[in-house]
Amino acid sequence: MCPYFEGYLVLWSKPLRLHLGVLVVASLLCTSTPIIWLAFRQGSSAAVSAGVQQMREMSLRLIEGYRNTLQGGTEAVALASTLPLLASPPPQDIAAKQQFFLEILGNVPNATSIYTGYPDGSYLQVINTERRDVRQTLAAPDRTAFAIRTIAGRQGADVTSTLRFLDRDAKPIGEREIDYAFFDPRQRPWYQSAVQHGVPVSVGPYVTGTLKVPTLTIAAPMRDNGQVVVGINIHLQTISRLLDAQEISPRARGYIIDDADDLIAHSDPATMERLLGIWSKNADGAVAVDTTTDSYDTSLETVARLRRDPAFANGGVARIDLDGERQILQIAPVGVSGLFKGSVAAIVVPLEDLVAEANRLLLHNLLIAAAFVFAGVAASVLLSRMVSRSLYRLADEARRIGDLDVGEKGVSHSWISEINTLASALAASRHAISQFALYVPREVVRRIVNPEGRAVAKAQRQDVTVLFTDIRDFTTISEQHSPEELVDTLSAYFELLNTIAERHGGTVVQYLGDSIFVMWNAPVPDASHAENGCRCALAMKAAVEELNEANRRNGRPALVTRFGLHTGPAVVGSFGAISRQQYTAMGDTINVASRLEGLNKEFNTSILVSAAIHDAVGTRFELRSLGLAQVKGRAEKVDLWELVGESRRTQERG
Repeated sequence: MCPYFEGYLVLWSKPLRLHLGVLVVASLLCTSTPIIWLAFRQGSSAAVSAGVQQMREMSLRLIEGYRNTLQGGTEAVALASTLPLLASPPPQDIAAKQQFFLEILGNVPNATSIYTGYPDGSYLQVINTERRDVRQTLAAPDRTAFAIRTIAGRQGADVTSTLRFLDRDAKPIGEREIDYAFFDPRQRPWYQSAVQHGVPVSVGPYVTGTLKVPTLTIAAPMRDNGQVVVGINIHLQTISRLLDAQEISPRARGYIIDDADDLIAHSDPATMERLLGIWSKNADGAVAVDTTTDSYDTSLETVARLRRDPAFANGGVARIDLDGERQILQIAPVGVSGLFKGSVAAIVVPLEDLVAEANRLLLHNLLIAAAFVFAGVAASVLLSRMVSRSLYRLADEARRIGDLDVGEKGVSHSWISEINTLASALAASRHAISQFALYVPREVVRRIVNPEGRAVAKAQRQDVTVLFTDIRDFTTISEQHSPEELVDTLSAYFELLNTIAERHGGTVVQYLGDSIFVMWNAPVPDASHAENGCRCALAMKAAVEELNEANRRNGRPALVTRFGLHTGPAVVGSFGAISRQQYTAMGDTINVASRLEGLNKEFNTSILVSAAIHDAVGTRFELRSLGLAQVKGRAEKVDLWELVGESRRTQERG
């Protein structure tokens, strides 16, 4: 083949899903022309009906969200009014009251605050400070999630009036005193209305005493004490957000009017700002102007008229002419559990916004064609995934094998025989590497099979910590038990010690009869290798003692283990012939660790460590000095220490 042509093929080598996608898209373009023509013939009336129905559903969903917020607040107040816990004024049971109010705010996320007023002028309020403007008004710290206002002992000489701040975990992060003279819950409209009527009431809009913003309130007297009132606030800014109809149309708007046809809340920020200004100027919340005028919303007078028409009052949709264009109007009552009687929500959307795409039929048809093309692309991607999924799975399996995740798994099956052949080959590789890892330290295997091709480093000098173990009187144990029983016992023993060594970052280099040779800081670097070696030895000793208890119950021999631990320089790496090598460590450090293990027999100890270990771990472990001892094969004596356990200070920090 021509080299230029081969290079051209390589240049245009693309994923399988792309080739299939291009093929499907080309086919769809040929078949989508009749669909475009049919879509062009659709009637405008059908499009209008669909748009109106969509607007109706979305409007009712918005209104239902507002109604659910009121319902949640009503249920929360009803529950709170039955709790004897809230009947007593603060500071009695204040922690429990506070916790209950925090749970209420968690269940009614759109509520701004919940509070209780008492006949002696006491007051407890928990405020949700999620909004930045609320935090700014309260001068709260940045991490504040809740604020708690408390007024207690108003009738006495020592009045408590504080504002506490909590984070998201309800932990205090600040507190300050706050003037109480200007605020008396008994003078607030929610308290007076609830006490006067003796039943749950809805109040507002009015300006709150703490945040100084307009709000709606649901309040109820306590069941057993009508002079104690529980209330929950939903600020008008929150209501404005709940009425946001931008999802329906950029020009859609929603608002609430009360039984007097006065505007309560509006989704338009500018209109809402005007309303907030009116109520903020009047501390009692009395509206000084007629908010049904067209200066607020041109549809207000029409809504006030249509709400009294039975055909529209309970959720009807009307088509009206406003501002020189056709508008769709949705009206629905929003009263809940007898509260907010006469209040209705209205959603107004220009008809053009609902059917604009339908009126531009060509664009509409092109979008339909694009949708079919997109569906074809999606189908082609799905089809290509059916083919390529197995390839990705095999690639992921190969990566796992490289990470030594070689647990036995079922062979991946595909409809393509070549992929099945590749899967079988990978399964064989996984099995071979898993068997290889049984005889060579895992980190060494990982470096050998590393896809970057890095081999295990040749032998080099470095500091290591070395642990040797040995079973006391193992020869006698071997004589007294059958080989099969001995193998089962040793298998459980080695599995236990191997697991503990790996858990503490150690590498089991060799099994030497009934002994094991564990090393730290090679092949994996470990800055705390001496400490990890000490912890590993202590953990192995404790685990072997538990194993021996089980062995005694099962009639198996007890494997009393001795440990020798030393740290220092050694030559670490691969040793042996070119065709057969072994990863290990050599040097005086290795010999000393082995000899320390043997000295346990003379000193009747379990774990012996060297002075080098003592110097490396400092005061983090309890070590008992045994003095100098002669080590076989070594001219200089070794300063011996018995490893007893971790120091108490280390355990406390842990």
